[in-house]
Amino acid sequence: MLKPLIIDRYIIRKFIGTYVLSLVLIAVIIIVFDVSEKIDDFVEKKAPLSAIIFNYYLNFIPYLVNLFSSLFVFITVILFTSQMAAHSEIIAILSGGMSFRRMMYPYFLSAAFICAISLTLNLFVIPPANAQRLEFEEQYLKKPFFNTGRNLHFQVSKGTYVYLESFTTWDNTAKMFTIEEFSEDEKLISKLSSESAKWDETKNKWILSHYYKRTLQEEGETLERGDRIEVSVNLTAADLKRRSNFTESMNYFELNDYIVQLKERGDKSVKFALIQKNTRVAVPFSAFILTLIGVSLSSKKVRGGTGLKIGIGLALSFSYILFLRFSEMFVHADTLPPVIALWLPNILYSGIAIFLYRIAPK
Repeated sequence: MLKPLIIDRYIIRKFIGTYVLSLVLIAVIIIVFDVSEKIDDFVEKKAPLSAIIFNYYLNFIPYLVNLFSSLFVFITVILFTSQMAAHSEIIAILSGGMSFRRMMYPYFLSAAFICAISLTLNLFVIPPANAQRLEFEEQYLKKPFFNTGRNLHFQVSKGTYVYLESFTTWDNTAKMFTIEEFSEDEKLISKLSSESAKWDETKNKWILSHYYKRTLQEEGETLERGDRIEVSVNLTAADLKRRSNFTESMNYFELNDYIVQLKERGDKSVKFALIQKNTRVAVPFSAFILTLIGVSLSSKKVRGGTGLKIGIGLALSFSYILFLRFSEMFVHADTLPPVIALWLPNILYSGIAIFLYRIAPK
């Protein structure tokens, strides 16, 4: 490991200091606008001040900071490196015998620190904070959730499938509820159908009304009818009442377990969970890419000053964020697997960063 020099500490202090200050300023501005926009909802729903501060905004800040982290890494590097170039500090550093490559060392140390913090926030800190924030939004800001899905299919365990025509959120009732069990060689063992099923929260079971059960055995087929039967399957009313952003409240290990569960069920919403997982890991590493692009663009004194460089920087940064969102469409369209689609912006912009680094004046 290289021994840090005075210039290294100077660049790291400039980088981290400007980055933190920029994030604090943007967080304050956004919170002020957010309060002014939602004050009527707070008053109408009679949200307690303590809940607004501690349950919502205190948990909203980490989410905001991480959301704008990549953008402000770029802006920070462009801003203070352009100032160094304008004051001929870059020329002095290179004239003193330090190579351009060696000058990147403190930049990448700073980027590694930001990446590590962002990764920790994404995987372990923000999810529990999001849980409280989303709970607050559900209670005071959003309309009640209704499951509008039709003809829902789930694989609740190996060989066991559940089908329901529709689900009513407010009374936990499903219409045309069917459970099918298959053997290892994919032969139907039994089929339990009912006109309706209601979730019993005290018993954690489905109560089926007017059911019809067909069981296939070697010695023959048996039929059973009844007005009421209780069944337990790995599917609850809570699973059917979750919004698509539910995964935002899960830490990395919980999210992995949930993805396994969704895959076993054959649930299409697994795409949202996989996008969430890969985005959490891929985005923090953009700090290295955007740092390299920022230094390569702003290390030379040019006409147009800092404003031109910031403009170019913002254009590249926003195009990266836009491409990241666009890459999610590849997952939904089943064009690319999530791990490739969500890392594609990093791969593409790594190529841009290397190209700009090679042509940067050294």
